[in-house]
Amino acid sequence: MTPGLLPQPYFWWEGGGMFMTMVDYWSRTGDSSYNDVITQALLFQASDNRDYMPVNQTKDEGNDDQGFWAMAAMLAAETNFQNPPPDQPQWLALAQAVFNEMATRWDTSSCGGGLRWQIFQFNNGFTYKNSIANGCFFNLGARLARYTGNDTYAEWAERIWDWEEATGLIDTSYNVFDGASVTDNCTKATRLQWTYNSGIFLHGAANMFNY
Repeated sequence: MTPGLLPQPYFWWEGGGMFMTMVDYWSRTGDSSYNDVITQALLFQASDNRDYMPVNQTKDEGNDDQGFWAMAAMLAAETNFQNPPPDQPQWLALAQAVFNEMATRWDTSSCGGGLRWQIFQFNNGFTYKNSIANGCFFNLGARLARYTGNDTYAEWAERIWDWEEATGLIDTSYNVFDGASVTDNCTKATRLQWTYNSGIFLHGAANMFNY
């Protein structure tokens, strides 16, 4: 078994979500039985580049996939989870690395900004800008702002939220819709709603409130 990977039919991002939950479990219960397994998974999937872009996933990795693993690392930093060995990337640095990469992918060539769902042009969904990709970016920015006190992260979080509202992906009743296509400049939102979209923005907004 590859550390961090779940068996089929589970996706790579779901592994990030699971290990994030396991960090939360430790922080709530004090049960450290799984801590070494969690650490192994979070570090192995970080890859040699230390940015959650492992070779075993880069053919079809999306911004949201990368974001879930980064949020797991962010939670490890926030909860003072056991530190990695000194020669390994630390939890905060991993979250910051992913945030910085997402910032370079902010795409003003269409829709006035926003992250595309997919990272690579050859993947289906590259022409789609969705709330979960931008939600991961927003969530990381808000939490990094609160954790570090750095205004730059907060400014990015505000920019992402404002973009979501401007494109109609967050409406005046705070419904969060799935996404929109660059082919029509994001003028027609796909009005599907998923609970994880609402949750990721709620969590980030709470951190901004407490920033």
